[in-house]
Amino acid sequence: MTTIDLNSDLGESFGPWEMGNDAAMIELATSVNVACGYHAGDADIMRKTVEMAKARGVSVGAHPGYRDLHGFGRRPFPGMKAAEIENLVAYQIGALQAIATAAGHKVTHVKAHGALSNVACEDDTTAQAIANAIKAVDPNLVFVVLANSRLVQAGERANLPMVHEVFADRAYEDDGNLVSRRKPGAVLHDARTIADRVVKMVKDGAVVSITGKVIKTRVDTICIHGDTPGAVEIARGVRKALKDNGIEVAPFKRAV
Repeated sequence: MTTIDLNSDLGESFGPWEMGNDAAMIELATSVNVACGYHAGDADIMRKTVEMAKARGVSVGAHPGYRDLHGFGRRPFPGMKAAEIENLVAYQIGALQAIATAAGHKVTHVKAHGALSNVACEDDTTAQAIANAIKAVDPNLVFVVLANSRLVQAGERANLPMVHEVFADRAYEDDGNLVSRRKPGAVLHDARTIADRVVKMVKDGAVVSITGKVIKTRVDTICIHGDTPGAVEIARGVRKALKDNGIEVAPFKRAV
């Protein structure tokens, strides 16, 4: 039976400001990527998110981003040195590891957030800095990489265990990178369309670009953004569609 992981970026509230429905998404995801306080989140929200994940038996990963609370980590910071990127990633992984340990859970993976990930998908220096930071903290941490991006090569050079990710609710360019959120059509919203698209991705081992180009790829995990409007409905639709098509949903530790 084909097995696929469903991951979601959670813990992205900040203080009294709430982002998304984490409790509902944790019931539907098999792994979650927790904001570590730089683009969103704080110590209390991290602890709450980890505890919910532990209770549900969901894997927890660090979701490090640029230090950019005002921009939600979606603005690039050009000019950063490789050592600076390594430090900011290591710092955030360590923060979540401490919180997870206090909650009796364990950090299993790392997935870069927002602009940090987007830059790394096309820039070898940034990609390698992220991979090097993960390896330095714990070489057993799974590196979640955008399929067919520079992150893959960086993970290979660092000899990290990797899972290849595709996105349920994001459009793709012809080069395999995500369409910028600044462009129309970058984020998909129709739950039925997304569910059908995900099933096709898994079955075909490919994504289809915004122009219709078929891009073959390894598919280990599907991301459904927790902050997308209608995220819970989308996740429910995806899980049902996968089950109806004989595809098992399970944590990606079995796909590494």
